[in-house]
Amino acid sequence: MSVIQRIATLGTGPRLLSRRSSALRPRTDGLTPTVSVCPYCAVGCSQLVYTRDGRVVSIEGNPASPINRGTLCPKGSATAQLVQNPLRWTTVRYRAPHADVWEYRPLEWAMERIARRVKETRDATFVDVDAAGRRVQHSLGIAHLGGATLDNEENYLIRKLWAALGVLQVENQARI
Repeated sequence: MSVIQRIATLGTGPRLLSRRSSALRPRTDGLTPTVSVCPYCAVGCSQLVYTRDGRVVSIEGNPASPINRGTLCPKGSATAQLVQNPLRWTTVRYRAPHADVWEYRPLEWAMERIARRVKETRDATFVDVDAAGRRVQHSLGIAHLGGATLDNEENYLIRKLWAALGVLQVENQARI
């Protein structure tokens, strides 16, 4: 009895595959894999980013990585949505106080409005010297809580910006 015949008698041979099963291929077959690093927390999990024609098709954990051994947390598993979520807003939307509808606004309008409101609040609440005469140079009128989709670099830059403005309450929600 040949090896193939022995395997077939055990119920694991190629003869037991249907035509449909034989035609199945891995979902990443034909895609270009690129090794990358998850942009979220400081762990540095390795990812395999699969692309076709320059478009991200799939992202999964890299089994060759000694850090994450092919696994990803929920945020890392959802990394593809950073670049290709059809539900993600890509325009500025504004809802005025007491309004019930969102309005489309230009990005320049939003950036100017945010900058103006930050400056007004900082100017109104900035403390140069506290009651004991100590130089503190801070503003307690502004706080920042970053969202879970911010990566390490964004959190670093945000912290530097707010610290330069004297804002003390800066936190991010990088933990799951």
